[in-house]
Amino acid sequence: MDVTLHLAQEPDADALLGRSPLAALVGMLLDQQVPMEWAFAGPHTIAQRLGADDLDAHEIASYNPEAFAELLSAKPAVHRYPGSMAKRIQQLCQYLVEHYDGDASAVWEGVKDGRELLKRLNDLPGFGTQKAQIFLALLGKQLGVRPKGWREAAGAYGEAKSFRSVADITGPESLTKVRAHKQEMKAAAKAAKAAGKQDPK
Repeated sequence: MDVTLHLAQEPDADALLGRSPLAALVGMLLDQQVPMEWAFAGPHTIAQRLGADDLDAHEIASYNPEAFAELLSAKPAVHRYPGSMAKRIQQLCQYLVEHYDGDASAVWEGVKDGRELLKRLNDLPGFGTQKAQIFLALLGKQLGVRPKGWREAAGAYGEAKSFRSVADITGPESLTKVRAHKQEMKAAAKAAKAAGKQDPK
């Protein structure tokens, strides 16, 4: 795995995401309730604060929880909720150590089809179905991991040029399109909620 991603919009952070399976997984885990660039820059920030050029699942899994939370909380914080995210990252790394000997790429290596890959991703701590499908789409569209049926398993996120998620971001233009889609979805959800309040049926 050594590709150029454009998710953090920062060359060093994006380079780490492109070469490190664990960094990509951690970035995806952080991608909630904060801007996407902030989330995907997180793995690089964590690596720097650990004095390393990559993340190590064994090291993070066994790190003192309070010290790891402090590491993420130091300014600028890695996430809006650094304490809870530190816990989630450690849970993810502990799971990887237990099930994959700490090798994040083993999650997708050797899977027989997209459904199996989706199940493996869904089993990761902090990964619900939507997050698992988005990451599966990212693997297929940008990281060259394309088991049989991967697009179907990724659902709408697997559609070519759908511009629905981080899986479709390859530069500033596609970033703008994905942002527009997310804003449309938010507006639609808000409208549906408002309609529901007006009509109790």
